[in-house]
Amino acid sequence: MSGMFERILIANRGEIACRIIRTARRMGVRSVAVCSEADAQALHVALADESVLIGPAPARESYLAVDRILDAARRTGAAAIHPGYGFLSENAVFAEACAAAGIVFIGPPPAAIRAMGSKAAAKTLMQAAGVPVVPGYHGDAQDAAALHAAAARIGFPLLIKAWAGGGGKGMRVVAAAQELDEALALARGEARAAFGDDRVLLERYLAAPRHIEIQVFADTHGNIVHLSERDCSIQRRHQKVVEEAPAPGMDAVRRRMMGDAACAAARAVGYVGAGTVEFIAAGDDFFFMEMNTRLQVEHPVTEAVTGQDLVEWQLRVAAGERLPRSQDALGIAGHAIEVRVYAEDPARDFTPAIGTLHHLRAPAERGGVRVDTGVRQGDAIGVHYDPMIAKLIVHGADRAEAVRLLRQALAQYEIGGVRSNLALLRAIAAHPAFAAGATDTGFIARHAETLLAPLPPPPPAVLAAAVHTRLRAQAAAVRAMAGEADPWSPWHDMTAWRLNGEGWQDFHLRIGEAGQVLRAYLRADGIFRLDLPEGMATAAVTVRDDGMLLVRLDGAGVPLRSAAHGDLVWVFGDGAAHELRFLDPLAAAGGTEKGGGRVLAPMPGRVLEVLVGQGDQVARGALLLVLEAMKVQMRLTAPAAGVVAAVRCRPGDLVEDGSELVSLAAEA
Repeated sequence: MSGMFERILIANRGEIACRIIRTARRMGVRSVAVCSEADAQALHVALADESVLIGPAPARESYLAVDRILDAARRTGAAAIHPGYGFLSENAVFAEACAAAGIVFIGPPPAAIRAMGSKAAAKTLMQAAGVPVVPGYHGDAQDAAALHAAAARIGFPLLIKAWAGGGGKGMRVVAAAQELDEALALARGEARAAFGDDRVLLERYLAAPRHIEIQVFADTHGNIVHLSERDCSIQRRHQKVVEEAPAPGMDAVRRRMMGDAACAAARAVGYVGAGTVEFIAAGDDFFFMEMNTRLQVEHPVTEAVTGQDLVEWQLRVAAGERLPRSQDALGIAGHAIEVRVYAEDPARDFTPAIGTLHHLRAPAERGGVRVDTGVRQGDAIGVHYDPMIAKLIVHGADRAEAVRLLRQALAQYEIGGVRSNLALLRAIAAHPAFAAGATDTGFIARHAETLLAPLPPPPPAVLAAAVHTRLRAQAAAVRAMAGEADPWSPWHDMTAWRLNGEGWQDFHLRIGEAGQVLRAYLRADGIFRLDLPEGMATAAVTVRDDGMLLVRLDGAGVPLRSAAHGDLVWVFGDGAAHELRFLDPLAAAGGTEKGGGRVLAPMPGRVLEVLVGQGDQVARGALLLVLEAMKVQMRLTAPAAGVVAAVRCRPGDLVEDGSELVSLAAEA
C-alpha cells in the first residue's frame, strides 16, 4: 500500500459517492464528501469521514463549482479527487485545475478527456486508428445548409447527437427531412443546457441495434486491458435502464475483436485509468460510438463477473501503481444484471418525479443481490439532481439464474411516496423476450403495450389490507386525542357501533384516476366484512412479527405489506405495488375537474419559451411553450382548439409540478 493516498475528496453525490466511500474505507483511505445545502443530511455525507458544504442546491453553484471543490480539498488535506460520474468527471479544465493545485485527479489525462469529449473529433481519431465508426457527419460546419446537405447524403432515418457529452441529452431521431429543423432546434437546446455547447453531429440511424460497451483500464506504465463487455441495449429516451455482463450471445471471437478495438481506442489517446468504449452492433458489424472517460454507472456488473473492484483499480492507478491484473489473468464467471431504479413516471414519457421517500424497502443484499444507493427512507428526490434512487445488481451462475434472482429481488423492492419505474422493471424481467436474451435498443418501444400496461385494479386482499391500515391509523389518532386517562371512553371504540343495525363505515378511495367506495362492517375483535364489487367477504388481518400483514378473506390467506403517510396507503405484495388515497367525501365533492382547458407543468422546471399570448387562437396540438426540467426540454401543446385565456408564466420562471401555465377557453 506504499504510495497510496491517505485522504481523497469525492467531488460527487448520491450512490456513486457512497460507492467510492465503501472502497476507500476498505483500503484504509479516509474520504471527504462535498455537499450542497440540499444534501447537507444526505447519505454520502453521513458515510464519509469528513464533509464540506460547498454551496446552494443548483449544481452550477456547488458540484460544478471548481474553485469551491479545490478549496475543500486544500482545507481537508485531500491528496486526490475522485469525480465519480457526471458533474466534473469528464471536464478537462477541472483535471488541469487539480494538477495545477498539486492534487491528483483520479481519472484520465486532460488530453484524453478532450480527445474523447468531442464525439465528432473522437470519431475522426478512431477512423485514423482503424476502429470502425458509424457513417455520418462529424464536421465543423454547423449552419443549416451544411447540416441539411449532410442529412441528404446520410439518408433518413438519421440520429442527431450532441457534439459534447452523453446520457441521451441532445439526441433526436429524425424520420424524414421535414422533421429535421424542429429536431435540430430541440437537440441544440438540450445540448446547450446540458453541456454548454450546442454543436451536433449526424449519424445513420440503426433501427434495432444492440448497445455493447467494453470496460478498459490503463496505467501509467503502458499497460492496457479490457474487462469484457456489457450489453446496455434496453433504454428509454436513449438512456440505459438495464445492463448486463456478459452480453447475451457474445462469443469468444467477437469479444476478442471488440476488446482489441476498445484497447486500440484507449491507446490512440494515451489513456490512463477507467474508461468505457461504447459500440453499436448490428448483425455481424459493430461501430464505435463514443468513449466515456470515467467510471460508468453500470460498472457493478463488470465487478460481479470479473471479481474485481474497479474503484480500487482507479485508486491504485492514480497512485502510480501498475494494473492489478494482466489481460491473461482476467476472466469472467457467471452472469450479472443491473437495473436502474428511477423516480420517474413511465406512463408520462419517463418524466422525472420528485417527492419524499415516505416508504423505502430494498431487497436484502445476500445470495448474489447488491443494492447501490444514495438515499434512505425519508429522503427527498428533488429537482436539482438526477432522479436515480438506486441500482439493483444480481449475479448468478448463468443468465437464467440471474434473471430469476432479478425477478425475486424486484418483487421485494418497495417504494412509496414517489412515482418510480419499478413496475416497468418488473415487467421487463418477466418478459419472455428478455428471458431469451432478445434485447436491442428498441425493446421497450416494441413491447410497450405489455411493459407499460396500466396496473390492474387492486385485488380484494389489497383493499382489505388498505382498510385495515387505515383503521389502525384512525385508532391511533383517536387514542392520541382522547388520551389514556379513561380506558372506557367511547372514543376508543372503532367498531362504528349503531343503536339499531350493524355498524359500518364507508371509505372513499381514489386508485389511479378511478374512484371507489368500500363499506366495511366492523367488529370488536378486529375482524370486518367488506362489501366488494365481487360480493361480501369477511376479512381478518393480523400483523406478523416481521411486519407483514396476513390478510385472510373468507379463510384464504395472503401475505402483504402496507405503509401509510397522511391519506395515502401503499400495499405491496406478489411483485406489485398499489397506491390508494383515502378521500374526505365532503372535500372531494367540492373539488374541481382536473385538466380541461388548462396546461399544467408535468414536473418542476424552468420555462424557456412562451410562444402564445392572451387572446391568441390555437389549434389542438399547437405548441404553447417549452419547459426545461432536469436538462430535458419538453414541448407543451394545446390539449384542444381554443383561445388563450391567460398565460401564467414568463421565460425564465421556475414552476412547480402541476402548476397552471396556460389556460384556454373554448372558441366562440
